[in-house]
Amino acid sequence: MSTIAVLGNGRVGGNLAAALTRAGHEVTVADRTPGASADAARGAQIVINATPGAGSLDALVALREELCDKILIDVSNATVDGPDGLPADLIYPGSSLAEQLQQALPETRVVKTLNTMLFPVMTAPSTLTQAPDAFLSGDDPQAKQTVRELLIDLGWRKEWITDLGGIQTARATEAAILFVPHVIRSSGFAPFAISIAR
Repeated sequence: MSTIAVLGNGRVGGNLAAALTRAGHEVTVADRTPGASADAARGAQIVINATPGAGSLDALVALREELCDKILIDVSNATVDGPDGLPADLIYPGSSLAEQLQQALPETRVVKTLNTMLFPVMTAPSTLTQAPDAFLSGDDPQAKQTVRELLIDLGWRKEWITDLGGIQTARATEAAILFVPHVIRSSGFAPFAISIAR
């Protein structure tokens, strides 16, 4: 059992918090009240960033002290939204939110994952008709192993989890968000994930 703080109580954060609680973890969800994120992060072993990606860097840098020596699981994508509210461009082209977080928080172990799918798939991957992939990006092997075990608790099979390497590989998975608006316009808001055919 891990003590986990979920920063962000929208659809993504709420979904992850509920599933991790069902899996037996002690989970705290930080709402937007002043000090809530700091209190939640301070008491956790693992922190999940489920805040809107456009504001994540500023929000998490403000928690530098609370995030020291913690694993930070980043599931957000930093995008500029179009007129329809769907992602239209990347905020950090040539980089990624995860890389920016790791650079700004050198004493925090950042792992990027679960950002290449619609949120229902994060906690119910077996509901898709084809096997999805969950990708891991991060510089700390032990942190990635801990995140891999959490993914298994969420229903991900070992063979569905792919370690892409260091944190710089997150720029590839974050760029995959640019598929999302086109898929939604083509097929509707049905759960889907990026998958590598093998």
